[in-house]
Amino acid sequence: MVTHATRSPGHQVTSKIIIQQLSIWFGKVLALRSLNLEIQGNEILGVIGPANSGKTSFLRQLNRLNELEASFRMSGEVILDNKNIQHIKPEALRKRVGMIFALPQVLPISIYDNVAYGVRMHDGKSKSELDGIVEDSLKSSFLWDEVKDRLKELATKLSGGQQQRLCISRTLAVKPEVVLFDEPCSGLDPISTAKVEESMLKLKEKYTIVLVTNNTKQAARVSDRTAFFLTGELVEIDKTHKLFTAPKDKRTEEYIQGKFG
Repeated sequence: MVTHATRSPGHQVTSKIIIQQLSIWFGKVLALRSLNLEIQGNEILGVIGPANSGKTSFLRQLNRLNELEASFRMSGEVILDNKNIQHIKPEALRKRVGMIFALPQVLPISIYDNVAYGVRMHDGKSKSELDGIVEDSLKSSFLWDEVKDRLKELATKLSGGQQQRLCISRTLAVKPEVVLFDEPCSGLDPISTAKVEESMLKLKEKYTIVLVTNNTKQAARVSDRTAFFLTGELVEIDKTHKLFTAPKDKRTEEYIQGKFG
């Protein structure tokens, strides 16, 4: 049953993803323990916590990437729009739930072909339709003005920040519903980071976003709500300004203050 939460007076927010009693193991290692969590539609959910807290295992479970690990097993459920994702084919799920990784993974082909790549795999589009999708996707990641006259150039010639925004464009081109960000700015300079964050804030108008970050200041800047993970457990989740100014758990406060992690 999809529940509802109210983001602002008179505005109902529907849960896009519901996680119920999710536990994840890799071999004998328990990476995530009995997680219960709801991700609201059109929000940016920030996920913070030190290394080995279960953040990435949680993120990768949302589009079944954990299944690529031979030692992986799980219990519990992840529900996307009232349907258990285990009943959705991985390829179809990953079209709906796209992922941006820590390091840009551009293809050694043109800027244009990078963005069009997934669309060509999934859909038969005309050249004019592809042109429109490429332009719209590049505009959504605030990259269009920088590359509109260079679309035939190799994507590998772009700067690191531009490559990361190109990866965002490529993900958006196949029209996902959810976009997962796994440390998307870890290797970027402050200017490039600001552009990626600007893109995220704009994207939440159309997409649901989950951002895993080790940068607590980034979570504070862009997230609507923030979840704090520690040793495979969800310690607390709240509206971002509340979690950062008045956390309920002392461990959250100590992590935010930089006393560990």
